[in-house]
Amino acid sequence: MLTPVERSPDGVRMLDQRRLPLVETWIVCATPEDVERAIRDMVVRGAPAIGISAAFGLALGASRAVADSSSAFDRRMEGLFDRMAQARPTAINLRWACERMRSVARRERERGADNRAVAARLEEEARRIHGEDLDACRAMGRHGAVLVPDSATVLTHCNAGGLATAGYGTALGVVRAAVEAGKKVRVFADETRPFLQGSRLTAWELMRDGIDTVLITDSSAGSVLHAGEVDLVIVGADRIARNGDVANKIGTYPLSVLAKENGVPFYVAAPIATIDFDCPDGGKIPIEDRDSREVTELFGTQIAPAGVGVRNPAFDVTPARYIAAIVTEEGIARPPFDRSLEELRDVARKRR
Repeated sequence: MLTPVERSPDGVRMLDQRRLPLVETWIVCATPEDVERAIRDMVVRGAPAIGISAAFGLALGASRAVADSSSAFDRRMEGLFDRMAQARPTAINLRWACERMRSVARRERERGADNRAVAARLEEEARRIHGEDLDACRAMGRHGAVLVPDSATVLTHCNAGGLATAGYGTALGVVRAAVEAGKKVRVFADETRPFLQGSRLTAWELMRDGIDTVLITDSSAGSVLHAGEVDLVIVGADRIARNGDVANKIGTYPLSVLAKENGVPFYVAAPIATIDFDCPDGGKIPIEDRDSREVTELFGTQIAPAGVGVRNPAFDVTPARYIAAIVTEEGIARPPFDRSLEELRDVARKRR
């Protein structure tokens, strides 16, 4: 099973997703600043995975500061919590993980813990976040597999697999669970311009697992939907608003419209941690703009005229009205989402 990020004795070890599928190589982030840079540069990507990476990076920062005075340790950690949370603005899991780690550090300090004890507790919490995400992905898979008919063709966008999580995946976790349940499943993977997460990552993951995979261009999605070749669409999410609006990789919104037009159910799979209950709707979700070179260059080769204007939003927002269901580790939410998502959140709170 893919585990794209893990804590190692010398830092935080990450599978460099920028180089897949041609080269499978790992890098070690020796400082929390290295982790922050790796998140910004998309060495690691996917909302759950960057939250886990941030948690490990903060634990690493705490371990490097145990010899400081308690006041210097606290100042350093507060700065790290703030900077790490801002590494990428759209994915709520990043801020969620940083705030969870911050709360642990403050609570331990209030109890009179010294630097070493606080650092040890942060290490424990980071590993717990990692383990919880893996458990959540497997639970999502079990819940979501019931939505996948036998001999189904699934269309997905971007990468919401093991590479985007602690392992197993969200949207691809549903596919994996359906296959493990004995169902025959074929997947159409959108290439997902401009960073090509579908062609480079999703296709690579699924083929490693022996799952029937067909790569299509983003512009082909409407044609295969209209031809009746797709039974369902399932994607991940980087942030879900309280009303069920979903921010995901750019290109998700038009895919949801095409699915609706052609009578194909459109599903989202994401952990409860991806739901921002403080955000009323998708209009309040910040959308990250990325470097224009991701559009004008391909693997370092310029493919557009020099000086052309570029817009490169990394995400778009799919309105809740296009979404048939949202799969979480606590079960499946259906419209109206403002009610069903809160019910699942309450279930999660009681269980913990």
